Amino acid sequence: MHWCGRGIRFLSSSSKNTRINWDPTASLELNHPTLVLLEKCCTRDHFKQILGQMMRNNLIGQTFPMSRLLLYSSISHPENLDMAILLFNHYTPHPNLYIYNTMINSLSFSMNQSFALYNSMLQSGIYPDKHTLLYLLQASQCISEAKQIHCHAVVVGLLSYGYLQNSLIKMYLENGLVGLAYQVFWHMPVLDAVSFNIMIVGYAKRGYSLEALELFREMVGLGLEPDEFTIVGLLVSCGQLGNARLGKSVHAWIEQRKSISSSNLILGNALLDMYVKCKKLESAQRIFDALVEKDIISWNTMIAGYAKVGELDLAHTFFNQMPRKNLFSWNSLISGYSQKGDYMMVMSLFNCMVVNNVRPDSVTMAILVHAAAEIGGLEQGKLIHSLVVRMQMKVDAFLGSALIDMYCKCGSIERAFKVFRGLTEKDVNVWTTMITGFAYHGYGSKALELFSEMQVDVMPNEVTCVAILSACSHNGLVDEGIEIFNSMKENYGIEPGIEHYGCLVDLFARSGRLAEAKEVVDKMPMKPSRSIWGSIVGACRAHGNMELAERALTELLKLEPDEPGGYILLSNIYATLGRWSCSDKIRERMERRGVKKNAGCSSVVIDGVFHDFVAADKQHPRWEEIQSILNCLKNEMKSSADFSFNFLQMSLDLC
Repeated sequence: MHWCGRGIRFLSSSSKNTRINWDPTASLELNHPTLVLLEKCCTRDHFKQILGQMMRNNLIGQTFPMSRLLLYSSISHPENLDMAILLFNHYTPHPNLYIYNTMINSLSFSMNQSFALYNSMLQSGIYPDKHTLLYLLQASQCISEAKQIHCHAVVVGLLSYGYLQNSLIKMYLENGLVGLAYQVFWHMPVLDAVSFNIMIVGYAKRGYSLEALELFREMVGLGLEPDEFTIVGLLVSCGQLGNARLGKSVHAWIEQRKSISSSNLILGNALLDMYVKCKKLESAQRIFDALVEKDIISWNTMIAGYAKVGELDLAHTFFNQMPRKNLFSWNSLISGYSQKGDYMMVMSLFNCMVVNNVRPDSVTMAILVHAAAEIGGLEQGKLIHSLVVRMQMKVDAFLGSALIDMYCKCGSIERAFKVFRGLTEKDVNVWTTMITGFAYHGYGSKALELFSEMQVDVMPNEVTCVAILSACSHNGLVDEGIEIFNSMKENYGIEPGIEHYGCLVDLFARSGRLAEAKEVVDKMPMKPSRSIWGSIVGACRAHGNMELAERALTELLKLEPDEPGGYILLSNIYATLGRWSCSDKIRERMERRGVKKNAGCSSVVIDGVFHDFVAADKQHPRWEEIQSILNCLKNEMKSSADFSFNFLQMSLDLC
């Protein structure tokens, strides 16, 4: 035995005369008895015996026999990959392109090993083919590696292969590089249905619904026949747009073609999802009933759909009827009750979920936190937070944002900030939630500091800008707010929308600069909303600008003629100025239009249950107890007031 090149060659005096000279032209017929045995091999022990026989026959180290051994041990029976690596490293002195491709393919689960093999191949002077690059693409774990493979494909002239191009498009879309995906797609010499499907589905998943529909139009224009994958992409797009009319057109198109049936489970679920997102639950119900086969996705889609529109009884019925439940089923139903504000039912379902050995995830806990925030239950929120800690659950950006929001809404800004500082990952939503909390607790300067700190790592979005402008408005930071508004386009690439203009108007109005607020309203590129006119009316009342108030309220009443708020506000302004006849006329106008003021009420949450109280309302089931306690409190207050007055008189006499 002696070393030869990369591996070991077995030579001896006894075997020298019997050494087989492998004929490459005959080798491809696999007519050697040992190789025939290899093709029939099915166990590791059998493979070892064949390997030993090949060593005795001096086949080890020869390229074609080694290619068969490596293919068997690394691809056909990957449980023998350890032996394949050993054979390649020590007994394959002259690997060819086929052998390299086999090994790169088998090691595609390991980016480091597959790329190391590729580098070794290039150093050996062997050029890749389309299969090499495809296997490397499978192994790549980040987009920078995919871009390198793309460059290699261009350099070695392999980019023209459709399958490789489609794989690159798919990877770019999955990583959010929609522009790069479209460039590869656009430069393809021949566009086929597969390429269009990848783009349409990819666009739909990334939220580019209109672009997906435009690509479908181009696809049909080229005479390409859409298939079920195309239709799934279209249905996802229609659902995202909430366009039920277009979705029904796609549904009709499916029914007209016998080759594609809506009873197909994948298409059926896509139709369900589309109708649910378009809030057409009756149509979704018909599709669900017509499905021959239903899976857990079908049931979950119906539960989530009914829960989102507030039909919780129907959602609960589906939940009880479904043959098998998963975490998504529980989360969907719990979320529905959370949106309704039924904290008791939320916790009841959560307890049932735990009893059924379903482990909650961060989404479950975020739903519970949201439910606590909606009732203003700080103690309930703290209890849920303690559950998260006890379960040793990682607080990701989604759950962290929910906790911050809950603590802010429940009045504990200190705890909110503590959660914020403890988060290891902070996305734009986390930063925005904390800035919003500071804004509404009156910490305008702190919100501005956080806004500046945020920009080191994260780019603000439209909602962040609304939050920071609100902070400036609520805390009188006029100059800072104007500066942020004016820099939105240049610094953050954000075109100011109606909400941002609303914040700017409110900023001027609260500070008494009504002329500038009016100028913004007159020059803004869209029609003012009711909240904008409302903020102007409020400021006019505070600063006594009756002329602008009348104009603002006129516009406000045009936008919401059946809402009592505008009428009441205008009537009160007239009354404040002593113009009683005008105030009475507004009240009469309300009566003629049939607009009634809703009675104000106060509410208290006890054990997660809301109790509402209206003035002189005696409908509460425990009214007698409440009345008795109120009388006791009244008497105590009276006696306390008498004591305080007498004590004050004595103190004055002593002086």
